Amino acid sequence: MIIRSARLSDLPALMDLSSSLPGGMTSMPCNQDSWQKKLQLVERSFSARPAPKSIDEAIYFFILEDPISGSIAGTCGMHTGVGLNKPFYNYKLSRHMSKSEQLGITVNSNTLNLCNDFTGETELVSLFLKQEYRQGKIGQFLSRTRFMFIRDFSDFFAKTVFAEIRGWLDAEGNSPFWDNLGKKFFDMPFLKADFISAVNGYQFISDLMPRFPVYLELLPEEAVNVIGQPNRDSVAAKKILEREGFQYQGLVDIFDAGPVVQCEQNRIVSVTDTQDYPVRDCLPDEQLQDAVDCIISNRTFDDFRAVMGKVLVHSDGSASVCATATDALNIQPGERVSTLVLR
Repeated sequence: MIIRSARLSDLPALMDLSSSLPGGMTSMPCNQDSWQKKLQLVERSFSARPAPKSIDEAIYFFILEDPISGSIAGTCGMHTGVGLNKPFYNYKLSRHMSKSEQLGITVNSNTLNLCNDFTGETELVSLFLKQEYRQGKIGQFLSRTRFMFIRDFSDFFAKTVFAEIRGWLDAEGNSPFWDNLGKKFFDMPFLKADFISAVNGYQFISDLMPRFPVYLELLPEEAVNVIGQPNRDSVAAKKILEREGFQYQGLVDIFDAGPVVQCEQNRIVSVTDTQDYPVRDCLPDEQLQDAVDCIISNRTFDDFRAVMGKVLVHSDGSASVCATATDALNIQPGERVSTLVLR
């Protein structure tokens, strides 16, 4: 399996993939024009060297490719400069206390406030792995490779990295949170509103969503109970990010109230654990009995590639790497690779 940077030529395969995705994958809408614009931005992003003096909007999107079939097995990516070109909103949970001295009553209220806290930051997007590949360490490989890229090219990414986790939906794909709040102002089902935001951005939220705090005490219990709760299919992804140091700090998605988790770039576990070594030699697996299973990347910005393979680190700071990995990465002895030990 190989992870590589996406290309415009991947458009047909990505359209096929997005047509089979469940609702709520906002960053992967089944819309050809949206995909084409995104892939064009991806190609521009990967060609932007040297590093910008300030973080601009860019998308670094990766494909997990099955080398046997040549098909797309999964995707992942990072969106930097979020909200700089189109507004980006979340709800922030907070508490408000009111007290009447005359009546001797204190009231604690819980509110949702519309905010733009992540404007200019880096968002993790589009993590998806086909069901038949959810085995072994492939999911870990797909998720953690993003952080190796961030580590090797940290100047291209904001200080704060965050991810919106898909919120709780019922069996029919309805969101109790949306149905009892957003739908009151937009008069459209959740999946339609989610699709519009994916294709056209959040401007319609800015136009129509009320700016005043929403008091949770005025919402029905079924809506309040799902705030900050992940979708069943997203529980594993949330746990992976929590192991990386990401935390939920009371911000939620404005559509389905899914939790938003965040972490400082330099505190992400896989960022700090990634090491790079010069390659001493490329050996067959049978000659690497004492080696460690790692994610290995070619450290190349505009043609990034990563695979899983064996790495043996020597006392002089060099490494022997399995030949199947160096062949896939087009790496020769003397060149450097980044490595991250698989858990």
